[in-house]
Amino acid sequence: MGTLYYGDSGTPIGIEDRTLAHLKVAVITKLRRGESFTLSWQHTEDQPRGRSTIWLHPAVSLRFVFDEPEQPELNRHWIEELMRSANSTGGVQLVAEELDTTPIETIPEQPVRVGVDVQPVEDGD
Repeated sequence: MGTLYYGDSGTPIGIEDRTLAHLKVAVITKLRRGESFTLSWQHTEDQPRGRSTIWLHPAVSLRFVFDEPEQPELNRHWIEELMRSANSTGGVQLVAEELDTTPIETIPEQPVRVGVDVQPVEDGD
């Protein structure tokens, strides 16, 4: 679980690392452009029932802290969705990532052969 620290608020905001990594890209992009917007989320089960909204402004300090040392691979589509929602009157709404689970189209005449078309990744050690 990562943490977002906003301004001098004594209440850090806990956000799952993968979500926080995507949110960071969207937020920093908007703030670098000098754009202000809101960020809203539903409270987690360990918090009182409800939701919260903060106003993000370039003049307010912001810090992202991640539990995981490695940055996850980013989903460009999810970042674009967060950016689009930042432009709406409702602001950024933290929503779950939608992964593309549709099967990859294959050509029956060209089957994939493991060991020929798919090569193992060798460790450089």
